[in-house]
Amino acid sequence: MTYDIAALRSQFPALGAGTAHFDGPGGTQTPQAVIDAIADALAHPLSNRGSVTLGERNAETLVVEARRAMADLLGADPRGIVFGRSATQLTYDFSRTLADTWSPGDEVVVTRLDHDANIRPWVQAAARAGATVRWAEFDPKTGELTPDDIRAVLSDRTRLVAVTAASNLIGTRPAIAEISRLVHEAGALLYVDGVHYTAHTLVDVERLGADFFVCSPYKFHGPHHGVLAAAPELLETLHPDKLLPSTNVVPERFELGTLPYEFLAGTRAAVDFLAGLDPTATGTRRERLVASFEALEAHEHTLRTQLDKGLAALPGITIHSRATDRTPTLLLTFEQHSTADAYAFLAERNIQAPAGSFYAIEVSRHLGLGDTGGLRIGLAPYNDTEDVDRLLTGLAEFLTK
Repeated sequence: MTYDIAALRSQFPALGAGTAHFDGPGGTQTPQAVIDAIADALAHPLSNRGSVTLGERNAETLVVEARRAMADLLGADPRGIVFGRSATQLTYDFSRTLADTWSPGDEVVVTRLDHDANIRPWVQAAARAGATVRWAEFDPKTGELTPDDIRAVLSDRTRLVAVTAASNLIGTRPAIAEISRLVHEAGALLYVDGVHYTAHTLVDVERLGADFFVCSPYKFHGPHHGVLAAAPELLETLHPDKLLPSTNVVPERFELGTLPYEFLAGTRAAVDFLAGLDPTATGTRRERLVASFEALEAHEHTLRTQLDKGLAALPGITIHSRATDRTPTLLLTFEQHSTADAYAFLAERNIQAPAGSFYAIEVSRHLGLGDTGGLRIGLAPYNDTEDVDRLLTGLAEFLTK
């Protein structure tokens, strides 16, 4: 298909402000369809879920439809879709629940490549259970985290491995399917942080082999909350703390309190928006998502090629995103300039490319960047060649100021 970037951009009211957004890894802009879905949910009667009143039925419908939409996006079972306040909150909740099954001497594996939200909950849960934390390292020169890096820290005492499907700081996409095979051969569970990955690659939880897969709709044009996917049969074996009168049914037993119904309406709309990135696609929503993500990846590859070529022509830049398989997310540092100054310089020109370590503190330190990180450039579906040209021009001016 021809990726109609002009038509796509017209669906984002925020782009009317004229900003070139390269901050997608921190959260994407919102299309009108998602805004309308949230407003529509709030404009109609809403109540606690049920089947008697109109408000109850509306709430029930919003939850059911959102589970189906996220199941289509993730290649999962709707009965295994759990909603939470954020991916971080869900990971903390599941780390506490899973830690109840650990004993002193058990081992948990985390990686230096991960966002802290997929490290600290497991480190803290392991400490409470008396379990040992083992660290999988990545190569700071290439940015690669390989299955062999995971294999090196597995043992017959490993109970869980937590790993990212894509680094939110440098974009690296580890070979999750192969890592899954190794983890399961060791008799352990695999918890995958898919927050950055889901925005760029169509997920197939079964193919990846993730026992748990967590993501955040606001990274792919939806509202701010978290989603976890797991097999319903696995969820049935877990017993989280919950209120006495709350249901014990899966997946609801993991959802504490009343769900944000209007956000679930927005999440369903965000998935439908993604399924329409290829307007010529037909078939089921999952089939349309397959075609749309193929178009999206081709579009982002074109822009990343333009960006890579332009950055290579600029002096004094180090690019820390070097993995063979990575998202269109780049981390830069400068020989003679502060990345914080670059962030501010670009912001004055209405170009949003933030600086920092973005909670990927272990990655930043392992790269030798301390807690400072770098300037992060992240592409999203609405970026176009003019955005990239503006960014490259801005960086050239900054480097010669």
